[in-house]
Amino acid sequence: MPVEIVNKTPVWQRREPLQQRLIWCGYFLALMLFLLCWKIISDNTIWEFLTDAHLQAASLIGRMIPPDWSITGSLLLPLWDTLNIATVGTALGVLIAFPLAFLAARNTSPHPSLRAFALAVIVSSRSINALIWAILLVTIVGPGLLAGMIAIALRSIGFVGKLLYEAIEEIHPTPVEAVTSTGAGRMQVLAYSVMPQIMPAFAGITVYRWDINIRESTVLGLVGAGGIGLQMNAAINNLAWGQVATVFVLIFATVIFSEWVSAKVRHAVI
Repeated sequence: MPVEIVNKTPVWQRREPLQQRLIWCGYFLALMLFLLCWKIISDNTIWEFLTDAHLQAASLIGRMIPPDWSITGSLLLPLWDTLNIATVGTALGVLIAFPLAFLAARNTSPHPSLRAFALAVIVSSRSINALIWAILLVTIVGPGLLAGMIAIALRSIGFVGKLLYEAIEEIHPTPVEAVTSTGAGRMQVLAYSVMPQIMPAFAGITVYRWDINIRESTVLGLVGAGGIGLQMNAAINNLAWGQVATVFVLIFATVIFSEWVSAKVRHAVI
């Protein structure tokens, strides 16, 4: 630790003076950036609308109560489509992300160029939201469930790939060294020393991503990617707030169900 002499007495300092000044400069720049962003947001916000925002919110909630339960039967098929979008999209994303994670991990990648390629794919997937993917795919493949499934898959690749390759890099090296010392090949080392260590993490990551995709797939219908979001968009456009409330209740129940399933799977595997 650095030492500063004060009245001929050594005083221990946590950081060097230059390092401490750089840290304070960083805090100052962060504060300036925050104030700049706040000014931009403030200049583009009509604050007068906030004066009666609570009244508008109360009026909207009043129009949504009670929910229109008569449409519940017609929403079951779109809700099932939403679950299929999340499940199939997650499965496709995991199928692609699994080998990419081994290529991206520093301790399992066979070549630096392959690692760079895998990291580029993972970063590209994570940089674009599922809703943006859905907008692009609806234009390419047309509206429907296929666009939603592919959008969920493309978004899941980056999420699962990043967490999984980090888990691979954090494995304990002793089992790897033990299996390697027996003369095992690369694939045997992966199968008998790496895979057993990452399977609990892999199961947890997969179920967690599926849980997230349930939520994301409910809004993909707003851009034509199928599912219950399509009915919610239609109800909002028709100002049928009772139907909107019913859709909200079904989405909430579905999310609760996915949380229960995720907890059970994680408990069984981990």
